[in-house]
Amino acid sequence: MNEENNKEEFVNKRGGDHSHIKGWGVDANPKNDPTYPMKHRTDEEIEGYSWERPEQQETDIEVLHSIERPNTTAVFGTAAPPSGLSGMIRRYAFKKSESSYGRWLPLVMADRIGIAEGILDDLKHGHIPNIFKERGWKSEWKYNRKNFVFKIATGVAITSAAVLLLSRNKKD
Repeated sequence: MNEENNKEEFVNKRGGDHSHIKGWGVDANPKNDPTYPMKHRTDEEIEGYSWERPEQQETDIEVLHSIERPNTTAVFGTAAPPSGLSGMIRRYAFKKSESSYGRWLPLVMADRIGIAEGILDDLKHGHIPNIFKERGWKSEWKYNRKNFVFKIATGVAITSAAVLLLSRNKKD
């Protein structure tokens, strides 16, 4: 998955057609800029890089990146590559624009599913997670007891309702 990077790809070419990107060019009119006329414009930012680009970090695992970007960023994390159901949801989300709910809502859902996958993985490897400690419930109980009790009661009520709905007879 190693991508070739040319210095030319990183030059800001203002003449290209970027109309397919929602919100592109909102800052094109200097009179619509909140710093106008205070900012002294030299247009240096449109000339591209004036320094030698460092070597690209190697990609030996799957790295998700924005569709608005042609390749991976110069530096990226590789600690937890996408995997399982949460990885499938992340791959779907990264096919959407950064400005859409179709990207961010699935990413939030993938985070929640990733938590469940992590707990299952811990149990599979014989480690019983201390969920009370990992979720910070001791501090929550100490400093925010009223809301903590409310959250727990709400969780119990929703779980009980779900179990009742799923376990009731289909004859009803």
